[in-house]
Amino acid sequence: MTRPSLLARALAALVLLIALPAGAAELQVVSSGGFAAAYRALAPEYERASGDSLKIHWGPSMGDTPNAVPARLARGEKLDVVIMVGYALDDLIKQGKVLPDSKVVLARSSIGVAVKAGAPKPDISSAEAVKQALLAARSVAYSDSASGVYISTRMFQRLGIAEQMAGKARKIPGTPVGEIVAKGEAELGFQQIAELKPVEGIELVGPLPPELQQVTLYSAGIVAGSHDPVAAKKLLDFLASPAAAPTIAATGLEPLAAGR
Repeated sequence: MTRPSLLARALAALVLLIALPAGAAELQVVSSGGFAAAYRALAPEYERASGDSLKIHWGPSMGDTPNAVPARLARGEKLDVVIMVGYALDDLIKQGKVLPDSKVVLARSSIGVAVKAGAPKPDISSAEAVKQALLAARSVAYSDSASGVYISTRMFQRLGIAEQMAGKARKIPGTPVGEIVAKGEAELGFQQIAELKPVEGIELVGPLPPELQQVTLYSAGIVAGSHDPVAAKKLLDFLASPAAAPTIAATGLEPLAAGR
């Protein structure tokens, strides 16, 4: 099924899912990169069907960059909805910054490996193969979000190569890892597959093997103090609905329709 037909089906279901409001709402939404491709595809259809306006912002789920979701909330940005790594959202709920009963689980995401387009693809079929690929690589890049935290603090140690990687593996803050790989600034790049797929100039080698894979859940919630929590909930209901699932799957994520 093509992307237009998937969106058409989602739109038809959306019309049944939500009642058109008497007055259009304007929602401020921040999405992390892992869900960005799905959100870019679904947001325009939601706007046309609901009459609401979605003001889209992007930022990582964690880290110290100014655009990171926790940083935005800490400095008092007026936001309505955040879409981000599930455990990072849980931290915001504990801090009272996101309404606890608003959380919806949207999708699972797996970590992938990328090389520059045209470069040889290493064997990553097993943990030992990944270890040898890392040792052979001149440079390695990983994200400053969930996948990068896992790669740098757990996977390297598990493979017994943390010391060897210290001099050639680096965290990439605020920029898609694929862009660094495309520029030739890193030989291997590790990030969520959904974040690697949209980047031009790279090739996806594949997902990490099961024994090394770390699955991340992407969730969404309503920010405490949202100016229109009713409209925000309608958006979350749609993103977590079966109608949105085909589009989410097309971006490299595993949708969890209506998951809570």
